[in-house]
Amino acid sequence: MRVATAVRSAAAGLAWYVKGVMGEDAYDKYRAHHESVHGTDASAPVLTEREFWRDQTDRQDTNPQGRCC
Repeated sequence: MRVATAVRSAAAGLAWYVKGVMGEDAYDKYRAHHESVHGTDASAPVLTEREFWRDQTDRQDTNPQGRCC
């Protein structure tokens, strides 16, 4: 039982790391930042995940920086 728990914990840690490196956690970071800055302020609505990624892609296309692709 301990080995299975250790393996699951290691796999979760690896998945967390890979998501961070690939930028897959950007929306989660955005939500956390938005909630810490704006709280539940209705005048600053939170973007949906789809809106966030669309905006992120548009910004990268407008202002290309050093990236592989």
